[in-house]
This record gives sequence, structure tokens and C-alpha cells, in this order.
Amino acid sequence: MAAVSRHTPVDRGDPDGHPSPAGVLALLHGDDDPAVVLTRRSPHLRSHTHEVAFPGGRRDPGDPDLWHTALREAVEEVALDPGLVERVGRLDAFETVGSRSLIVPFVAVAPRRPELTANPAEVEAIRHVPLRVLLDDAVWREEIWPLRGTERAITFFELDGDTVWGATAAMLRQLLALVTGVDPRITGGPG
Repeated sequence: MAAVSRHTPVDRGDPDGHPSPAGVLALLHGDDDPAVVLTRRSPHLRSHTHEVAFPGGRRDPGDPDLWHTALREAVEEVALDPGLVERVGRLDAFETVGSRSLIVPFVAVAPRRPELTANPAEVEAIRHVPLRVLLDDAVWREEIWPLRGTERAITFFELDGDTVWGATAAMLRQLLALVTGVDPRITGGPG
């Protein structure tokens, strides 16, 4: 976790001045075989249904900052006890192509696997994915996609019927690089 706490995040825009800032929580647990918590979004949501993502969402007016947004959303989505987690650091901010949200990912650790319960209005399933699984060559891949007049490498993780891609996959890739020292990629730059 030392590399995460030392990481200086790159912000693509000002989260406080962005029209749709969001905070997400990359929650890790387990010392010997660390795992990350991911959710499959509910089919009842307006956007990104069935997509796999970190707990999190858009900033509410009452949130003092995006860290508190990420925590509030994790409490709402998966009933996380915020007293069990310790903030370690932040990853780079990512702007989504479709919804044009600026997502600020926070990394936190829990001393043990937290007891989580999916809020069915927001979350269809909760996954605890060991980092070693994400590093398996059979699980991840990259594709080159045309985007805004250029080509970009897009990362995908295939997890037993769920596909993680887009901003979440890019954040996962950065998290893996910082925590394990391994960047699972085939080509290109950040996806």
C-alpha cells in the first residue's frame, strides 16, 4: 500500500469545478491474498445497468468532498461500515466518455473481509476479487478503439460472466500497478 499512499494523482480537470464529479471507493481487504470489492449495478438504474464498478457515485450537495461522496455511496450501495476502512490514497481521476462524469477513485483498506449487503435498488451483486485473479493473462485483455479522432487502448477484465471495462478497468489497472508492481497490459498507454 505504500506505493498508493505515495502516488500523486493526475487530475484531468478540476473535480470541484466539473459539472458531474463522482467519487468511487476501491476497497481492498486481506493481507496474504488481497482482494478488491466490485459491484454489478442494478438493472433498475437509469444508466450503466449491469456494469461492474467500484461502489460510488455522483457528489451530493451535502458531501464536503469526494472522499465523503465515495464513503456515503458505499454505505448506500453495499452497507459498508465506514468505521472499518482506512483511507490509503487516491488514483488518477478519469473522465467517462458516455456520461462525461469526472470520477475520482479513492483507495481504502479494511483489516478483514467486510460484511456487505447489496442494496437491490442500486446493486445486483457484490464481488470480492483477488488481485492475483486480475493479473491472470486469461482474465484481462486490451482492444484498440477509435475515440475522438485518435486510437486508445481499452482494458477489459473477464470475471466469470462479468466484463469490467472502461473507466473502472483503467482504474483497476492502475490499482494493480501500484499495489502489485505489475501493470497488466499488452499495448499502448492508459486506457
